[in-house]
Amino acid sequence: MIVALIDSGLGSLPTAAWLRKLRPDVDLVLQLDPDGAPWGPKPEQWVVERVVDTARASLTMGAEVIVLPCNTASVTALEHVRADVGPGIPVIGTVPAIKPAAAACRSVAVWATAATTASRYQADLIARFGGEATVTGVACHGLADAIDAGDLVAVRAAIAAAAEQTPDDVEGVVLGCTHYPLVVDNIVAALPDGVRLFDSAQAVAAQTIRRMDGLGRASTGNGTVQVFNSGRPGELPAAAAAFEPGRALGATD
Repeated sequence: MIVALIDSGLGSLPTAAWLRKLRPDVDLVLQLDPDGAPWGPKPEQWVVERVVDTARASLTMGAEVIVLPCNTASVTALEHVRADVGPGIPVIGTVPAIKPAAAACRSVAVWATAATTASRYQADLIARFGGEATVTGVACHGLADAIDAGDLVAVRAAIAAAAEQTPDDVEGVVLGCTHYPLVVDNIVAALPDGVRLFDSAQAVAAQTIRRMDGLGRASTGNGTVQVFNSGRPGELPAAAAAFEPGRALGATD
């Protein structure tokens, strides 16, 4: 069983690491796009074409399941990918964990990129799933870029700025960008004691496994990890080695 994960940068690593932990036999194809990153500021049609083309390429490599562990890709291209590959190929997207956070906490902050924070998509999610909680969007300027660069000094500065914007009475923080779980320890250190964090990587990995099992095919994988950078066979960037999930997937300095 081959699972392809599509993201412009390192945002696929948390979900991929959970897949590796839960199903070490599954072969993974990590599709990164250093030539096109970041996707957030790009025109919608550009993102759709980029993600759909990458999904098609993944199928030619033998992928049987497609995962979009990226909020931008999921919001913009998920339904297009599903329509393009057909009903026989499971396609799993990512949704920020606003619903469980709002169910558990009275005050919630959604940390996300500036583009996502300003999007109608996030506003609709808050309206649909925010319940009785007070939900505040916090734009984490530069955090995803700093993570992609493996620049831990810039990571800490971006987190500190986001923490300053976060309401003092916050009980839960939703990690609304798939990059952010890579620096969860830094985020915890910047927030008051007792603040709960919510991210979707484990849930997306679990849903991927459910959809894989639903295909009813025996897994005969070897737990390999293939990396493609804008379609070119390669390796994870050295920056990935700054983070435990990256190291778990074979990244080296």
